[in-house]
Amino acid sequence: MDSEDHNKKEEISEKRRLIYRMNVFFFASFIIFAVIILRLAHVQFVLGPELSKLEENNLTKVVPLSSVRGTIYDATGEVKLAYSKPIQTLYLTLYKNYADVKNKPNPDVDEAKDLAKRIHSVLEKYKTKDSISISIDEIIEAMDLNYQKMNGYTPRLIKSDLSDKEVAYFLQHKDEFKGIQIVEESVRYYDTDTVAVQAIGYMRKFKSSKTLKKYKEIDEENKQKIDPGLKYVENEFVGVDGLELQYQDILRGKNGYSSVNVNLRNLPEGVPGSSPPKKGYDLFTTINKKIQLKTEQAITDQLKWLHGNPVSGKLHPNAKTGFAVAMEVETGKIVAMASLPDYDTNIWRTGSITEDQYDDLKYIYQNGTIRAFPQDNSNKRAESVVLLGSTIKPLSVLIGFKEGFFNANTYYSDKGYTTFGGDNRKVQNAGGHVYGVLRPRDAIRQSSNPFMIDEIGKKLYQKYSNKGIDVWDTYMKQFGLGVSTGVDLPNEYLGYREYMNDQESSLTRLAYASFGQQGKYTTLQLAQYATMLANRGERMEPHLVSEIRDSKGNVIERVQPKVLDQVKFKDEYWDEVQRGMSTEVSSFNGFAYDFARKTGTSTQLIGGKAVDNGVFIAFAPRENPKLAVAVVIPEGGFGSTSAAPIARVIFDEYDQEYGLVPKKDVKKTANDDLKSE
Repeated sequence: MDSEDHNKKEEISEKRRLIYRMNVFFFASFIIFAVIILRLAHVQFVLGPELSKLEENNLTKVVPLSSVRGTIYDATGEVKLAYSKPIQTLYLTLYKNYADVKNKPNPDVDEAKDLAKRIHSVLEKYKTKDSISISIDEIIEAMDLNYQKMNGYTPRLIKSDLSDKEVAYFLQHKDEFKGIQIVEESVRYYDTDTVAVQAIGYMRKFKSSKTLKKYKEIDEENKQKIDPGLKYVENEFVGVDGLELQYQDILRGKNGYSSVNVNLRNLPEGVPGSSPPKKGYDLFTTINKKIQLKTEQAITDQLKWLHGNPVSGKLHPNAKTGFAVAMEVETGKIVAMASLPDYDTNIWRTGSITEDQYDDLKYIYQNGTIRAFPQDNSNKRAESVVLLGSTIKPLSVLIGFKEGFFNANTYYSDKGYTTFGGDNRKVQNAGGHVYGVLRPRDAIRQSSNPFMIDEIGKKLYQKYSNKGIDVWDTYMKQFGLGVSTGVDLPNEYLGYREYMNDQESSLTRLAYASFGQQGKYTTLQLAQYATMLANRGERMEPHLVSEIRDSKGNVIERVQPKVLDQVKFKDEYWDEVQRGMSTEVSSFNGFAYDFARKTGTSTQLIGGKAVDNGVFIAFAPRENPKLAVAVVIPEGGFGSTSAAPIARVIFDEYDQEYGLVPKKDVKKTANDDLKSE
């Protein structure tokens, strides 16, 4: 019995130990699984987003591939005014980490230096005489071994514009230069004949152009874009003026990209995939190169002539700039837009210029036909916008007709001067001429200041009192003076309406405004105004682009003529005003067509000194007009002598290129009652 009891006790004790061990095992297992579950929860919910981001950032990277920018053609479609020329560029991708380790040189860095020496040797051996030499140190710096400028996976630009022999060697010996790539890129070139350079514009790098509103907004939008082809990269070139800026989105196209797999060290692995870039659309402009160059040369010649030939008894050595716009009456096409002096836009090819270069360009790189510069006269330079002078008188007479102040047969006695205001302020005709009895048309032809003051300025004040200024302002804006012309160019200046400055009485402002001394406007505004005089009240939208085409030549958009506004006047008013636009201009002697014109001489202060600016508008032929022209020569003196000869050249060249009338209708018509300005 004792033995059986003992065995039972041992059996019970063994069961208890087994149960204990099982409990310990299950408890330990529970603890282990609990730790695992908690760890998984931490990884999933706490570290998950960060790890996903690391996976996204470290496993696949996108390297942009620049698109080819569209070409800008002249009106013939045969001349490239701006184009992108393909070049071959040498890039190097690092497949090994050569960065310093704990501020000590990486032991493998000699391998990278040896690669730089071998690349240098090839570049020196096969460079052309026009190539720029690159040293070994410059190659090593471009390799950016310590990732100070770019990530490890990003290809390093070693040299642009490789020679054919350099390209051939690297392609044939690619296995000897691990990471070497030859990439076709493009560089922007401009016609070296400097054709309408301020209108065409220029380019800079995106990273240095963010002061412009457009690129500041694009920089913000970049953060939201998913498609890497739509994103702008810091070093890509963008348009910053002229058509290059206005049509940036059209010309740019779409960047391509290369997808690169990288390891945890941010170095590339495997074979990259790619999405090719898409070429931008081409612009076909309305600028005719032949007419444009003739216009530019005419301004240059005329400025030189004014420096050496006396006009009104004196030379004009300060006449250093000239501006001209030629606009088709029926279409609004700008066939010539000249702002002189100009310069070679290729100077911007690298994306920046030196301080000395900027000093040479700062008064001429902007488009003076649509801009006002300088903004002040502290440097004693004439502004690119001037008072209109007598060129306003056709509109003044139209206003007088419309307001019922006179009719075509009203006669006015011109005594050579008139007075107005409480102080009996006196204004004379140019040269003190006395013209005697005048009809409205005669007042335009003879440029009678007293007629404009007595019959328009004073009568507007008598009819509307102080509100007469607002009435005048309304008429000016209807004819495009003081408002945007609608041209497809950026940063257009709207003009300076001096008559809105209330430092003088309303009567005084109306009196001076009536003969062109109270409003400064751009040459383009003046051309649009001349077009309205030609087509009898239709304000055409001026444009410099006629078509947009894709790289295969398919027309994406064709720009149609657009009438912005239209003013209504009786035909008899238009008839009288156009008859009056016949001031004598000797530079048009022998011109084959009857044409309407108005000369002007406006006076303004430059550095505290009164100077005369030459202004001229014209359209031809008088019947069924085809072309309107405006020319401004700051500090050039009388418009008939300084500006009119340039207009003659423009009309002649346009006639040569397109014809002012169908050839069967060409005939010489006598001018109306030619008299002096």
